[in-house]
Amino acid sequence: MARKHLLPIFAALAVSATAQTGQPYIHDPSTLAECEGKYYTFGTGGGGLISDDGGWTWHGGAERPGGGAAPDVLKIGDRYLVAYSATGGGLGGGHYGKILTMWNKTLDPKSPDFKYSVAKEVAASDGVEDCDAIDAGLLYDEQNNRLFVSYGTYFGNIRIIELDPVTAARKSGAKPVDVAIDCEASDILLVDGWYYLLGTHGTCCDGVNSTYNIVVGRSKDIYGPYLDNLGRDMKQGGGKMVVNTYGKAVGAGHFGRFVVDKGVEVMSCHFEADFERSGRSVLSILPLTWKDGWPKAGKKVSNGVFSIQSERRGYALELATDFVRIQQERQAWWNAKPDDPVSELPLQKLSDMESTWPKGAAPARLSDYMLRPNQYWQIEAVDGKGGYLGNPYFKITIKGTTRTLAAGPDMDVIVAENYTGDDTQLWRIEQCTDGTYRLMPKRLAGTTSDNTKYVLYSIADSTPILKEWDNGDNAKWNLVAEEK
Repeated sequence: MARKHLLPIFAALAVSATAQTGQPYIHDPSTLAECEGKYYTFGTGGGGLISDDGGWTWHGGAERPGGGAAPDVLKIGDRYLVAYSATGGGLGGGHYGKILTMWNKTLDPKSPDFKYSVAKEVAASDGVEDCDAIDAGLLYDEQNNRLFVSYGTYFGNIRIIELDPVTAARKSGAKPVDVAIDCEASDILLVDGWYYLLGTHGTCCDGVNSTYNIVVGRSKDIYGPYLDNLGRDMKQGGGKMVVNTYGKAVGAGHFGRFVVDKGVEVMSCHFEADFERSGRSVLSILPLTWKDGWPKAGKKVSNGVFSIQSERRGYALELATDFVRIQQERQAWWNAKPDDPVSELPLQKLSDMESTWPKGAAPARLSDYMLRPNQYWQIEAVDGKGGYLGNPYFKITIKGTTRTLAAGPDMDVIVAENYTGDDTQLWRIEQCTDGTYRLMPKRLAGTTSDNTKYVLYSIADSTPILKEWDNGDNAKWNLVAEEK
């Protein structure tokens, strides 16, 4: 966490803005935790952030006693476990440190149940040994009722030690095991029988000159060896890239995984410096994708023009209207000579077919993707309407028109004639773990609360409706940038 050294800067992943809205300023954020409808993350120094609107807008107010650095938090049963480090990592010039754990029934500081238990020391470093007791990362294996914490920095090894899942004290007889070098701010995941060790590599605490980046290795055993995709052991400095620079933010560190739904996940981290926010350290929530068994930061949705194509069939979402043929002289390809001239044909224009479109609200449908004006959708973030983990809500209109995709009155999908800002016309767009997207209206027609279950869904491959998310191909879509 708090040390500097020089390592190469890695290539950037060019995408949209990274930080959440509000005041998302934090260093060394913990994994996200949900408590009574709010989201929390804790950082170095004892405080943390809270989101009251589904994970989009963040402000200060989270409380954690003990000060110190680089905490982590997870929910076990009906309690929340917090681990943090006191000193260490070169803070104050030394490498003496302690990892401590404590429980709370709630994370809401305004709740009458808000009270942390007495902190327990579970690991320590004496300033001489080859490990710093700092940067705690928690893993609870629910199936086997086992609890672990990883810790350490660049000044020595990353270690894992087992804790008692009831008390969060160090398990009797447990000894720390070295599992990695050349990283810090570690976190452990257990996914599909694999243990994943994520570590933060590079330099920290130097603002726009920080080179922090997150790498990963995996093992079938909690104590390793943790190998990357090329078979390099993390004890010899191996690690597969998860995220480095992202858009105009540099220095990705302190990974946390949050499962939104089956097949929809996000990762949290901080960026050491966001060029769009005065170079401050900011909380970022990014889609988390998995490819060939490896985690990777996904791509946040950004404004643009796209066709929305079904993963199941490749059909494109469109305004239901009469088909307007493109007039073209038949090409006698069988008589063509190699030196015959060729030319690029213009695409059909909106003016070529808009007069045939129905008045008022009309159905949406799925059809063969043919580069037609009624198949191109302008996706645009809407200010002041809130958001969710990773993005604000979007409006989706046919390019060049006011016709707006909306949730219909009978769980159907319609195209309204005008955008009104109604919640049925706002869409939550999230990247799935396989790289596709799901689209979810903020509110269903006739309801008074936000929708968290029903998504754009393809029935019989050709009819778009609203149906509960099932992680199947009929509920997944590809956003294909407009051909120009």
